Amino acid sequence: MERTDSHRLTDEVLAYYQAGREHGRLRAGRDRLELLRTRDILRRLLPPAPARVLDVGGGTGVHAAWLAEDGYDVHLIDPMPLHIERAAELPGVRATIGDARELDAADAAADAVLLLGPLYHLAEPADRALALSEAVRAVRPGGLVAAATINRTSPLHDSLYHGWYQDPALRSMVDTATATGRLVSAGLDAPTGGFDAYLHDPAEILAEFTAAGLPAARQYGIEGAAWLLPTIDTWLDDPERRTTLLDALRGVEEHPHLLGASGHLLTAAFRPRPSAN
Repeated sequence: MERTDSHRLTDEVLAYYQAGREHGRLRAGRDRLELLRTRDILRRLLPPAPARVLDVGGGTGVHAAWLAEDGYDVHLIDPMPLHIERAAELPGVRATIGDARELDAADAAADAVLLLGPLYHLAEPADRALALSEAVRAVRPGGLVAAATINRTSPLHDSLYHGWYQDPALRSMVDTATATGRLVSAGLDAPTGGFDAYLHDPAEILAEFTAAGLPAARQYGIEGAAWLLPTIDTWLDDPERRTTLLDALRGVEEHPHLLGASGHLLTAAFRPRPSAN
């Protein structure tokens, strides 16, 4: 299996990340919910520290930071030099430039492989299949593979939440994304700021996991429907209310009728161990 001709990030995506716009996104506003919930889910799935974690497409290290603080041996891989420079400054994090479809990692070298971003930007099924197959190759038998995806209706919900859907050009972009799974903002003064992305249906990423040799995957709605609450910031600002919110979302995180309402989905599975026969 080879990478497609679309192997490089689009100019819009490169500009988005080069501007450093992603660095603080999960640390402020309602996007904090994505970080808090991703951390909450992974802490229940990961093996005990100091397990070896490969954080593929880890950006500037928003997840690598807490993983290292928890005692994990973290190797972050990302295609953006700016991200690597910042991630390398984090205590306990090794950061190197690389591609999710061709990992610089030995077979079965990691106890867990996290893909908390790469699948957003791999529009072609063959490229996503490569990234997942590389994750399976790099993780030990019995090890965890977890991938975050953006849900197919996320831009629609987000644009309605902010009121952007009233703009005819943005509405066309969102409607196309909902229908095709491809969010393309080139040529538009879009609020997404060049964040072109592939959007998954929950069943689609589940099938991609199965095809990669990861059967029996489980799926978790990261934000649930709570990211659309007008008062979400007040829930996150108050420690007691934040705890209540996280408890509530944990209780319905795998509810099949709510998976698609979440902004992001986490799909996780363990690499099968060799048969004893």
